[in-house]
Amino acid sequence: MAVFEVRLQDLISLCEERNQRITELNKVLAEKEEELKLSLQKIQELNAKYDNVLTAKIVSADEGEMKNAKMRLSKLVREVDKCIALLNE
Repeated sequence: MAVFEVRLQDLISLCEERNQRITELNKVLAEKEEELKLSLQKIQELNAKYDNVLTAKIVSADEGEMKNAKMRLSKLVREVDKCIALLNE
């Protein structure tokens, strides 16, 4: 009977240790889940910022292309004007 009591106490002690370990692991898991949640939010924020930067780049590129197109058109108009002036001479 004494051996049974000792083994029962060992088993109870082991169960308490395992329950404590489970509690610790649940706490770590909750912390990691919170970290993951914050990381996902950060990723979403960065993706939104990236999209904004791409949009701004596209708009600025379009403005730059428009400026270049206007310059080319102005150059062509000047060349046509020179040709017309030469024909009028």
